[in-house]
Amino acid sequence: MFDGLLSLHPVVLALLATGFTWFCTAFGAGFVFFFRTVPRPVFNAMLGFASGIMIAASFWSLLLPSIELSENAGQLAWFHVSFGFLSGGLSLYALHKLLPHLHVGLEENRLEGGKSSFQRSLLLILAITLHNLPEGLAVGVAFGALGDGFTYDALMAAIVVAFGIGIQNIPEGAAVSIPLLREGYSAKKSFWYGQLSGFVEPIGGLLGAALVFYVESILPFALSFAAGAMIFVVVEELIPESHTGKETEMSTLGAMFGFVLMMALDVGLG
Repeated sequence: MFDGLLSLHPVVLALLATGFTWFCTAFGAGFVFFFRTVPRPVFNAMLGFASGIMIAASFWSLLLPSIELSENAGQLAWFHVSFGFLSGGLSLYALHKLLPHLHVGLEENRLEGGKSSFQRSLLLILAITLHNLPEGLAVGVAFGALGDGFTYDALMAAIVVAFGIGIQNIPEGAAVSIPLLREGYSAKKSFWYGQLSGFVEPIGGLLGAALVFYVESILPFALSFAAGAMIFVVVEELIPESHTGKETEMSTLGAMFGFVLMMALDVGLG
């Protein structure tokens, strides 16, 4: 099986991997056919779990390899990685300021970004789409890095990133579709828009993989850029959303379990 994967072009692998993460988003969105609501503690735990996975993936799968690559190239690692990390975070900050969206899961109707006449449901979709962009980029960069050394270990490391992002996409898919159902959409429409929020991941994956594969010198920057973008999403969106209601301990426990799971996968397999 792995021999067959090693024979594929890294950009093709990135497309397959982000197709998997998109499928996971659709799987989570499918919860709308079985549940009309999610208990607040469960919702908090789901978002916390997603946060833990993204934080662990940002370090072990993106920042650490970026540091190692910079050092091996004789570069000033701390500067290059810091610059890439801040560039990723500030890029997401700019998108958040420009694109109108709602924080999914917050009880108050807090609009962020530019002024908009969009319906609340569309603003919810835009919020998760913003989440998924850096995730797709991270997966794409991980597979695009295979062009720098196409080995079994490198492939496993990229697969771990895709698997971790896919797992945390499941609660994010549910976080879109179920609120849409409460907004008055049918279950089918709620599912459709929920899974559609993950469509940006294959786009980001293809862009990230192609850019890194054909311009290998930017790999350390691209890895740290993706990490910065994901950490911005975690701190700006997921953690605040997971700490609503009275039982916030569930979000903390979810984050810890998500972090440990991704760390174990990355250290054990990657």
